[in-house]
Amino acid sequence: MGSPSQAELAPPRAPAPSWLARLGRHLTAQVLLAILMGALLGAYWPAAGRAMKPLGETFVNLVRMIIAPIIFLTIALGVGHTSDLRRVGRVGLKALIYFEVVTTFALAIGLAVVNLIRPGAGIGAAAVTAGAATRYTPGERFDAVAFATHIVPSSVVDAFARGDIVQVVFFSILFGVALASLGPAGRPVARALERLMQVFFRIVAIVMAVAPIGAFGAMASTIGSFGVGSLLTLGRLMACVYATMALFIFVVLGAIARLWGFSLLRLLGYIKDEIVIVLGTSSSEAVLPRMLDKMERFGCARPVVGLVIPAGYSFNLDGTSIYLSMATLFIAQAYGVHLALGQQLAVLGVLMITSKGAAGVTGSGFIVLASTLAALRVVPVEGVALVLGVDRFMSEARAITNLIGNAVATVVIAKSENAFQTPA
Repeated sequence: MGSPSQAELAPPRAPAPSWLARLGRHLTAQVLLAILMGALLGAYWPAAGRAMKPLGETFVNLVRMIIAPIIFLTIALGVGHTSDLRRVGRVGLKALIYFEVVTTFALAIGLAVVNLIRPGAGIGAAAVTAGAATRYTPGERFDAVAFATHIVPSSVVDAFARGDIVQVVFFSILFGVALASLGPAGRPVARALERLMQVFFRIVAIVMAVAPIGAFGAMASTIGSFGVGSLLTLGRLMACVYATMALFIFVVLGAIARLWGFSLLRLLGYIKDEIVIVLGTSSSEAVLPRMLDKMERFGCARPVVGLVIPAGYSFNLDGTSIYLSMATLFIAQAYGVHLALGQQLAVLGVLMITSKGAAGVTGSGFIVLASTLAALRVVPVEGVALVLGVDRFMSEARAITNLIGNAVATVVIAKSENAFQTPA
């Protein structure tokens, strides 16, 4: 009898994991399944769905907890490692110009579509009561001067404690400039910050492990609170908003991507996990730390990523801009208020200012919508109650469009600075 062969002595090979097991390990699949389960729970057991609200809020709070330190570390190190500080100013100026041009396009597209389809025509707005929207109407109107002066924090600690992105970005740039000006003397500080950033990104990985739970809770509470019926009531407006944002992403952003020589579809595939998380949580903030890391690994230089992504969360809100312009005209149509071309251009001008403050206001687009109507003094402010029931469902589209718009902006600015390297 011969000796056993090498193949016979080898331990049995473990069976290959099934497609179901492989799918279960993907964050995208986990979050999508959680969203579906949350929607079913909210639809069939509304009380139980509403009780899941703390799960979604806790997950978003977990992410917000680390946003300010990660923004600070990313920008401070990005600027601190830049030998040419004039380049930092150039990147910032390019980003702001890009933001203004693209968000203006977004506002104009929203106005054009709602004029063409007129989703608000025929809706009985007389039944809407001002009391339904009272708690969503801001006590003060948006003040552009106040917003500009708000950029400089009165206290660095307070800016970090409140998680004010604009103020954190301002301080981070100053810190990075000071660090770069120290030269070799600043290298020990930079090395310490790099090690600290590794710790914070490890925290991000830990937090993302519970993303499906957060998405489940957020979707269950939304469906449980507002019900599927609210989707049908204002389904025409929702369809217009979603279609317009898809048009903006694949036509406008797609054209920008082609112009700058990269594939929008490839970029969307690269950030698909982040898109799905935003779909479940309705918050683009939920993936801000991951986007800083992802866009750098996509090929954008750290200084560009560190400046464009955080600034974009305040100044490049494409989805919010589309929503604001469409909701404003929708309410005007519902109340039978005819806005001439000159008045619509005035709406565009007001929105160009008020939309920039959306990220710094609790309630985001909905509060800014009320501010815009108050500033116009033509469309009744109480009309915001018309979109109250479906605003939460449209916030997913706003957040996803904002996310994709900032990703495209980062690649464009990086390529314009020759600071983009195609990943292998």
